[in-house]
Amino acid sequence: MLLLGGLLIKSASAQSDTCKQRYVKTPTGYLMVLREGDNVFAEIEKLAVREKVPAASFFGLGFAGSAIFGFYDFNKKKFNPKEFKRVEMGSLTGSIAWSEGRPSLHMHGVATDEKFQAFGGHLLSLAVGTGSMEITVMVHDQKRERKVEQPLNANVLQLPSCEGAR
Repeated sequence: MLLLGGLLIKSASAQSDTCKQRYVKTPTGYLMVLREGDNVFAEIEKLAVREKVPAASFFGLGFAGSAIFGFYDFNKKKFNPKEFKRVEMGSLTGSIAWSEGRPSLHMHGVATDEKFQAFGGHLLSLAVGTGSMEITVMVHDQKRERKVEQPLNANVLQLPSCEGAR
């Protein structure tokens, strides 16, 4: 903060520390800038609820303090998780749909460590590390649902009926 001519003025860095805004509207959807400690899944879900996003695709990049990937075990019908800390998300991609009245996210990514080794796949959890994570959300015009399908017990994005589908 600066004292200038008897007026107390907050510096830009002090303002950004207290800023709670996580996204802005764009012509095609939203641009999110998430900060250290933010839960990426929770912030995207909040956006979907607040803005009544019918469905969307998203992509992003940035630094992750923690990324938990899961590899699906088809026999056990569950994900085997593996956590990576302090990694760069070189690529983040996913979709927003709805399931039982709540946002349903499907997210994949590729992360690299300090040795430039890459790890990737289905994300189960993602927290922003030092710095930020930038995510572009492209909104679709029609609502989409996810439903659990068997025999894999997988949550699958549903398309309109087959009539007229290509």
